[in-house]
Amino acid sequence: MKRLFWLCLLLLLACGPDPEQLFKTAEFEMLQTNYPHASKLYEQIITQYPESELAVTARTRLQEIKALQAQDGAPAR
Repeated sequence: MKRLFWLCLLLLLACGPDPEQLFKTAEFEMLQTNYPHASKLYEQIITQYPESELAVTARTRLQEIKALQAQDGAPAR
């Protein structure tokens, strides 16, 4: 029974963060104006979960980041 528990735990950890957690972290980074990190997280959501609703929102957020960077004169990613 212990082996089964550890196997399940290992499989869960191997899957990586879930898209909701990635999105929450990206949103926090946006609030902190850490646009490079937010962009990476949004791109990760789009790559790993392309068919999800969060991917649609992540694409929108990436466009918002580019617009904000353009307003500030920072180079767009």
